[in-house]
Amino acid sequence: TLAGDLTEVIGASNRVVAAARTAGAPVIHTVVGYDPNRLEDAGLWAKKAPSLSQLALGGPMVELDDRLDHRSDDLVLIKKYASAFFGTHLASMLTAQRIDTAIVTGCTTSGCVRATVMDALFHGLRPIVPAEAVGDRAPEPHEANLFDIDSKYGDVVSVAEAVAYLDGLARTPAPQRRPEAAHA
Repeated sequence: TLAGDLTEVIGASNRVVAAARTAGAPVIHTVVGYDPNRLEDAGLWAKKAPSLSQLALGGPMVELDDRLDHRSDDLVLIKKYASAFFGTHLASMLTAQRIDTAIVTGCTTSGCVRATVMDALFHGLRPIVPAEAVGDRAPEPHEANLFDIDSKYGDVVSVAEAVAYLDGLARTPAPQRRPEAAHA
């Protein structure tokens, strides 16, 4: 992947996804993908990050990692920028379902995860980030962004805490249990 080997992050993400399924929470995955004939839909981001040219729709770099617990009834959003909210219908979908919490897993902590967490907060959702279920290319930006997210934008917790939260929702009557598990 563009972010490096995130095997442990994928395993931790799968624990959160399993708990979300048990709680009855929708699981939404995201991929970044662009027109395979040109990168115009990447805007100026492609000039700053030329590696985005590898993310052509229909190509192997746009597919979800096989190790990720993905099911056919999971929604997969194709996004053009870092945030799962920017330019997608995610916010309106969550509002329509009365979801008030976004549990964000995935990569990269300094890019897609951070942008998604910030936008979740700005859309009135409570962002939760299970620390072991997010990763980055290097430990320094990963740790700095977890610190910053926890300080200003969301709650950075352990996977065990996120799973316990979801387990609690599984025991709550249905009208009150609408969290969102998003994979950035």
